[in-house]
Amino acid sequence: MLLLLLAALLWLGLHFGLAGTGLRGIAVARLGEGGFRAAFSLLSVASLVLLILAWRGAETQPLWFAPAGLRWVLAFAMLPAFLLLAFALLGPNPTAVGGRPGQPARGIQRITRHPMLSAIALWAAIHLIGNGDTASLVFFGTLLLTALAGMPAIDAKLARRAPAEWARLAAATSALPFGAILAGRNRLALGELGWRAPLLGLLAWAAVLHLHPLLFGVPVLLAAS
Repeated sequence: MLLLLLAALLWLGLHFGLAGTGLRGIAVARLGEGGFRAAFSLLSVASLVLLILAWRGAETQPLWFAPAGLRWVLAFAMLPAFLLLAFALLGPNPTAVGGRPGQPARGIQRITRHPMLSAIALWAAIHLIGNGDTASLVFFGTLLLTALAGMPAIDAKLARRAPAEWARLAAATSALPFGAILAGRNRLALGELGWRAPLLGLLAWAAVLHLHPLLFGVPVLLAAS
């Protein structure tokens, strides 16, 4: 468990102590923007691998047990996470403001301006609830915190980079999925979402649900029955 805690602190320190502070400017001055991004990506991958390995090898204690009915709900609640991930991977960067001035929020932007981080947050929260042990609390809690805290951090960077375009984007979108739509600041336009991302998300969700025992050693649906 100690190694897992240290790996979690390393991950959080990398993302909030380096990427989100004045240390980033110092590193960029030395390495250049491209060099910093490359180095940060390598460090992030190495830190994530260490976090995963530490989690898989950590001693753990159960804190709660998800009942069978709830496990079914959690399994199907993963579908929106896969859909958001598919939109994030197939669509343009929804927070790339400034490059297309005046263009209104469209497609997945109407639902959330952070589909990737929303997908990670939902995935982590579902697994946190479903696992209910100390090691999973540290592992999934770390990734959940990173995703949730990353949204306002990215928003702040965008606001500094392109204030006018950020104001337009913020007025018509939300970090919380469907937040702007429910608040009346936007509308749902299903036709703009296309079919590729929803299909990819659905197929990926079904495949992972079926292969979960082989990939992760946990038969989700059987364990929920």
